[in-house]
Amino acid sequence: MFEILVDSAANLPADIVEKYGIHVLVFMNLVDGREVPGFIPGLSQEEERAMGREYYDAIRAGATVKTSLINSGEFQDYLEPFLKEGKDILYISLSSNISGTYNAARIAAEELREEYPERQIYLIDSLNASLAQGILAIYAYEFREKGLPLSEIADVLAETAHSMNGVFTVDNLKYLSRTGRLHAGVALAGNLLRVKPILCGNKEGFIVQHSLKRGRKQSLNELIDLVCNNIVEPEKQIIGIAHADAYEDSLYVMKGITDRVHVREFINTSYDFCTGSHVGPETIALFFIGYDRELQGRLVNEKLKEKRIFDWL
Repeated sequence: MFEILVDSAANLPADIVEKYGIHVLVFMNLVDGREVPGFIPGLSQEEERAMGREYYDAIRAGATVKTSLINSGEFQDYLEPFLKEGKDILYISLSSNISGTYNAARIAAEELREEYPERQIYLIDSLNASLAQGILAIYAYEFREKGLPLSEIADVLAETAHSMNGVFTVDNLKYLSRTGRLHAGVALAGNLLRVKPILCGNKEGFIVQHSLKRGRKQSLNELIDLVCNNIVEPEKQIIGIAHADAYEDSLYVMKGITDRVHVREFINTSYDFCTGSHVGPETIALFFIGYDRELQGRLVNEKLKEKRIFDWL
């Protein structure tokens, strides 16, 4: 038996966490000095949207927001009780090139393996954030239910992380400029021209710019196109949508996708606070398994290998 763990950047709604028995290590955010947890168990999705609206309204009003790292000691304290119970662990982490969280987990795991040599601890670097992590955790649950061995599950999820795309657009460029991802002068000019960037996670797990669109509607339509042109076997997939207090726009994007492809399921939720503070209110992000992370579409499909995960889904 093994337990499935994520950090709260995985952005899974509380009802999904309960349904799949996933454990969440919680990032704590400070909003004007007040602690705001990245995950609260037991909330309905409506309550989570209301909490998200309050959080992103505070950012709109100019609140000072700080995010924290889960350190190796906290990881060790959280993981050890499972090991004492004779359980193995599968942890799916926020991208190591976005946060130091994966490295903190690695240090804790190395120490715990020495103390519990009979137990297995697998760490998966999602090379991404938000529901790109969370969806992999759901698949891990489904594979566990089918009786597949932990070592094989970990291997397939690590492989799949390289094809799990995250594409998103932001409404105001100033939040990206604050984190150093965009020069302040470029952000000011872009906002004046109503330019909306389309961003994505590259194959190394860094956030990069994919394209620029003029106006909100064009940027949302580009997200729809990127999903529909690059998704593999959508009928087997869960697509994730995370919005930073932009619920109506998220419904527009969902409809645009379902009008064109048949999807197994959507998870639509308020954007994780930890990473959401860096991209700002009105951000819309989508997460799905594509041919690769180059977003070149079906034209290159014949050059790519079959993805083992779809043999199991």
